Amino acid sequence: MKDMAVAELSTELSKDQDYDESVLEAKVNHAIHEIKVARKYPSAYTQEMIDRDMENYYSNVCKIALYDYNQVGVDFQTGHNENGVSRTYSDRDKLFYGIIPIAIL
Repeated sequence: MKDMAVAELSTELSKDQDYDESVLEAKVNHAIHEIKVARKYPSAYTQEMIDRDMENYYSNVCKIALYDYNQVGVDFQTGHNENGVSRTYSDRDKLFYGIIPIAIL
């Protein structure tokens, strides 16, 4: 899944002059990790079961990674206004919609 997400997002971002594939790959890895943490897989789950389940969250991985990639350099910024251009960002937590824990720890 990671390689597919990196390839797909790379195609989308490759025209950006500041595009950095290593940063994108780190953001994809982090998104995958965050979703695994949010799912709270029971210890009985094998890696194969986790990988199969994670396929259901491919779009979440891509959205979270893209959001985080686009936030590089503006960490924790809630708004931006420069030369008449104003930017606001959606709530990152909304990207986790539909990701429900499997087990309560």
